[in-house]
Amino acid sequence: MSTTYLVSYIIFAIIVLSTINYFYIKKPKFKRAIENEEPSEEQQMSVGKIMFVLLFGMFVAILNQTVLNVALPVMMTDLNVSATTGQWLLTGFMLVNGMLIPISAFLVETFGFRKLFIAAMVSFTLGSLICAVSGTFVLIMVGRVVQAIGAGILMPLGMNIFMTVFPPEKRGAAMGTMGIAMILAPALGPTLSGWIVQNFDWHIMFYGMVVFGVIDILFAIRWFKIYNQLSKPTPDILGIIYSSLGFGSLLYGFSEAGTDGWGSAKVIVSLIIGVIFLVIFTWRQLKIEKPLLDLHVFKFNIYTFTLIINSIVTMAMYGGMLLLPIYLQNIRGFTPIESGLLLLPGSLVMGFMGPIAGKIFDKHGIRVLAIVGLSITTIATYEFTKLTGQTPYKTILTFYIIRSFGMSLIMMPIMTAGMNQLPMKLISHGTALSNTIRQVAGSIGTALLVTIMTQQTTNHLDDYGHALTKTDLILSNSFNQIGQGVSAALGIPSGASDTVSTSLIYAQAAKTSTIHGINDAFLIATILAFVATVLSFFLQKPKQNSLNEELPTNESANNQRTEIEG
Repeated sequence: MSTTYLVSYIIFAIIVLSTINYFYIKKPKFKRAIENEEPSEEQQMSVGKIMFVLLFGMFVAILNQTVLNVALPVMMTDLNVSATTGQWLLTGFMLVNGMLIPISAFLVETFGFRKLFIAAMVSFTLGSLICAVSGTFVLIMVGRVVQAIGAGILMPLGMNIFMTVFPPEKRGAAMGTMGIAMILAPALGPTLSGWIVQNFDWHIMFYGMVVFGVIDILFAIRWFKIYNQLSKPTPDILGIIYSSLGFGSLLYGFSEAGTDGWGSAKVIVSLIIGVIFLVIFTWRQLKIEKPLLDLHVFKFNIYTFTLIINSIVTMAMYGGMLLLPIYLQNIRGFTPIESGLLLLPGSLVMGFMGPIAGKIFDKHGIRVLAIVGLSITTIATYEFTKLTGQTPYKTILTFYIIRSFGMSLIMMPIMTAGMNQLPMKLISHGTALSNTIRQVAGSIGTALLVTIMTQQTTNHLDDYGHALTKTDLILSNSFNQIGQGVSAALGIPSGASDTVSTSLIYAQAAKTSTIHGINDAFLIATILAFVATVLSFFLQKPKQNSLNEELPTNESANNQRTEIEG
């Protein structure tokens, strides 16, 4: 299995690097988003290098977010902490990440692309080093927080740079290539960490992140020479506090709802606090002259509509990414590496199709892509409502690849379609809001589908419990036959064999109930995908002049220009 994994990983790495090289370094047909002049050959190569450094950093940061899921049980044992305490290594990272994304627009306008990217990578690498050398829970928790500070900045910063550097007619292919980092890294993370903890010490994961981080920082110092005009906005301290408390509480409440249930006092209080502070934050941003997060982006109808569709799709996708590993590992008995390798081909399809879907979007718009992509996703997701304890491996693999293909046609193009409507001055605010809402939607989707799976599993098990009574003549005969078989096989008295046979039957009932619960959760995911499909029929393509009507020209362009050094 290790050999299979290594071969798959090498092929995966070659595909990723070759794709980035092809689209950016070999053929970087670049044109400035603000100026209409053709760049020099030296500037073209500089753009290729900048995009390579950016994508590599984003890939490593996103990979880091998913490697811990599989390694957490081993880490908890080594650190001698409970599951509740150990879970904070994931929850704390998510909260810091979620609180930083909303203020990313302020950070971009204050520090600029180059300084912010290098600072983010330094923070991420330093946090990885702390985790790598840590031997206590407190120290590794500190490292995770420092990691999250850097990782939380990278995604909105990356989208910001892509939307600024590339003009609207080129953004689809560019954002599709950025999707390589967003899509492939989460798929590779569990497989990679499963292989590491199975064969090595978990500290190696973090040492690897340190090595990759240092390499990217060195490349960034040499190549990442992109500068944007800074507006130096006055920091809205109250806005930062309200935003952090609002989004942080909301994310925490949804993350806990999946385990503690929606009726938990902790969940209810967290959600109420989150909603209160978000209402205060929204009111403040609409009143002050220079808001931390400009909510006027919601006045752009296509941006708002695509964000709604994207949020629904994210809810279905995140839940599906969680449910299938539960089925494969807990029900079918696959190892983390085996389940990860089953999911990897679908992710490779998404990575391969990202730039292609982006080019189709640039040429034909979002509507056809969305309808076709979401229809395929809906049908493929519905097939996962029919899982059994004997569903063939090839069947699961085939439908997951089909589902991934449908997702690849919609994920990045729908995001680009909305961002294309925004004027340049609102791009940083649009990316911040888009990433924040997607993260909240992912948390909601995960909590919702896990809750449905848990509740329906309990309901199905209760139904089996009521049915498995010896007052039923057929079941009574079945019990007797099983008891006699167990008694003969184990050489134990018939009374003891009845207890064993009952335990076996209830264990099988629990397994079957879990499968039914997963199927029910996939049915909700199917409904979500179907709702998004229906909404996609109402998507419109903005008129070309609306894309540029508020772009700076002449004198104002000189104040907002993005500089690429050769």
